[in-house]
Amino acid sequence: MAWIELVDPATAEGELAEAFAAGAALYGQVLEAWKAVAHVDGAFEAYLPYLRRAVGPGRVDARIKDLTAIRVGYLNGCRYSVSHRVTSARAAGVAEEEILAVADPSTAGLDERLGAALAFAEELTLAPPAVPPSELPQAVGAATLDRLAAVFDDAEIAELALSVSLWNALSRFHRVLALELDMPAPPPELDPTRPAGSGTG
Repeated sequence: MAWIELVDPATAEGELAEAFAAGAALYGQVLEAWKAVAHVDGAFEAYLPYLRRAVGPGRVDARIKDLTAIRVGYLNGCRYSVSHRVTSARAAGVAEEEILAVADPSTAGLDERLGAALAFAEELTLAPPAVPPSELPQAVGAATLDRLAAVFDDAEIAELALSVSLWNALSRFHRVLALELDMPAPPPELDPTRPAGSGTG
């Protein structure tokens, strides 16, 4: 059960009701995260259009966006976020073995763009709370930034950084509110709530 009481879509009126209806038409349901965002006056009406621009199709391949988002959600321990991005990746035809590899990615077997993007996503997720700005001003090491710049142009880097940063924010929002899953559970390999060392069966 969610930590807070979520907004009941049946009680929504005006622009909020219209936004809920538009979202449900796209996704087949009103998602738990939306019911939480709707507590903030006027936020949900802007939320879906912004989210679709930031993390949806764009200059950066959707496969890379989904796989980096899965990695971010996994590193932040958010089962809800991981379930959403795994569902998105599967719907887009991303290979299951590639999805599962995000639990512990090795750049050795990845194409250079995906490898660079995953390394960037991991550092941008883990370094900010652990490394002071005096030691790492950009929160990502120079070698990783150089690697990213070698295979992505400036516009792509901005788009990827926005997506990764947004999923950091969303996965923490989803996790702290203890949102119940509204999409299929993530595979055991990508379930951050699974005890370390447990099997997949």
